[in-house]
Amino acid sequence: MQHIVSSEWLAGEIERNNKNLVIVDTRFNLSNPEEGYKQYLEGHLPGAVYVDLEKHLSEPIDKHGGRHPLPQVDKLAKKLGDLGISNDSHVVIYDDQGGMNASRLWWLLNYIGVSNAVVLDGGFKKWTIENNSVTAVVPNPSPKTLLPQLNNEWKWVDHFEVQKKLNQTDTILIDSRENPRYLGEFEPIDAVAGHIPGAKNYFWKDVLNKEGSWKEIEELITNFSDIPLNKEIIVYCGSGVSACPNILALKEAGYSNVKLYAGSWSDWISYPDNPIAVGEEKVGDK
Repeated sequence: MQHIVSSEWLAGEIERNNKNLVIVDTRFNLSNPEEGYKQYLEGHLPGAVYVDLEKHLSEPIDKHGGRHPLPQVDKLAKKLGDLGISNDSHVVIYDDQGGMNASRLWWLLNYIGVSNAVVLDGGFKKWTIENNSVTAVVPNPSPKTLLPQLNNEWKWVDHFEVQKKLNQTDTILIDSRENPRYLGEFEPIDAVAGHIPGAKNYFWKDVLNKEGSWKEIEELITNFSDIPLNKEIIVYCGSGVSACPNILALKEAGYSNVKLYAGSWSDWISYPDNPIAVGEEKVGDK
């Protein structure tokens, strides 16, 4: 199944006025939450609507659930429906963070039953480099009905399930954060450094090439070559956002049993009795 599309393909769909096409801008800056929408207003892909990572794709922070808890399904479906997205829409999502935020919405759409959702390769940067059109005109989409139909193949897990799987040989835990954070050498965001015991580190940006586009499928297969195809894979990061590009890359590489630990590290450490590891783990089977 295709999860990534090119600027060339999207430009063609815009030109032929594909009535089922919905383009979504998900640019967002964690250190300046208003910047993404400001950038959108200054210029975006023709017809694109805007979705905010923290206002629309996350719930407010609570004691547990991490820094970006998953949004309530009904509320998310209503918001996306108001933006013109239905279960049958062909949704193309982009950002300028290497696909991190776009992949979050891509995962959520697949989870709630919008299976024809894809991420734009190279995002806004590549689109503009290739001299494709940009506009400041904000569209006024006709609302659609989006009925959530939860897809068990895109299941997410909580910390209780992760606890149960810690010592099971059929489950591989993937930590998507940069290596120094995984090792526990420093932690710039969360209160505790380290990783979930047994987790292997696959930094999410390693699925991109030096230009910031997604690697070819053969390269993604190589990137995850130490992980058997028949294993259950649980992917996490700091808050459940940058884990999603790894999930997309794993799907592209042929892995089918891939789950998101939605609360991720920031949720794991909110339970003081959960074990914490530092340093390197051996890559391969448990």
